[in-house]
Amino acid sequence: MVLRSIVKVDEELCNGCGVCISPCAEGALALVDGKAKVIRDELCDGAGFCMGLCPVGALSLEIRETESFSEQAVEELKKSAPRHYIAQHCNSCRISEDEAYLLPIKHQGDSQWVCTRCLPRLIHG
Repeated sequence: MVLRSIVKVDEELCNGCGVCISPCAEGALALVDGKAKVIRDELCDGAGFCMGLCPVGALSLEIRETESFSEQAVEELKKSAPRHYIAQHCNSCRISEDEAYLLPIKHQGDSQWVCTRCLPRLIHG
């Protein structure tokens, strides 16, 4: 066991929309009984890309004693289960992540996805 940062889901706030699932490249989050859950602590790298997309603020990072992050466990999960995801869209032009690279950004407390074509416009106005 190690002390590290990991995603915490507030089940009282979670509305089960699933928006947080696809940003988790490691597959640590899943909908279980209508709520987002970290299915195995070793899969969560604590990066928090999921947090900024939660429309109700149900996700946070906590530092606690848990298993070490395991890249091997992530790779095994990816091989064993097909990945289902909700494609994200650029908040400016609405292009899908299936068609362009999207980056998660945060500005003045607002989290959003933006494609590389729209990013300069947001930066430079």
